[in-house]
Amino acid sequence: MTDYRFIFAMSNKKGRTTKKQIMVIKEILQQLETAKHSVAKAIHKGDHFKALVIGFKAGMKLKDHEASLPSKLTVITGEVIYKENTKEVTPEMYDETDIPVNTKHSVEAIKDSLCLLTQG
Repeated sequence: MTDYRFIFAMSNKKGRTTKKQIMVIKEILQQLETAKHSVAKAIHKGDHFKALVIGFKAGMKLKDHEASLPSKLTVITGEVIYKENTKEVTPEMYDETDIPVNTKHSVEAIKDSLCLLTQG
C-alpha cells in the first residue's frame, strides 16, 4: 500500500503526521475497493474548521451540494472535474480549488483520486 505521510501537511504539535491520520487514509483506500460512492473521512476537526480526505474511484461523483464554510479542495493523487455554476476546472495532483460558501458545486473523478478538503 502507498505511504501517503509525505503528502499531508496535517500534523501534530511536533510537526509529524499522526498514526490516526494515516489510518484514516488506509481505511478510505480499503473501503474504496468495494465502494459504489466516494468515501470521505475527517482527519482533523475543531470548533470552526475541519479537514477531510475524500477518496474516489474513476467515474465516482459528488453530486451538486453547497458548502456552509469557506472550503478548499486539494487533489493529492489523481484528477477530478470541479463544476460550479458555469465554471469547470480539472485539478490534478497538488492543484487547489477554492469553494465559495453557499454555491452549488460538484466533483467527479476522472482517475482514481484522493483529495483533501479543508473547511473553515
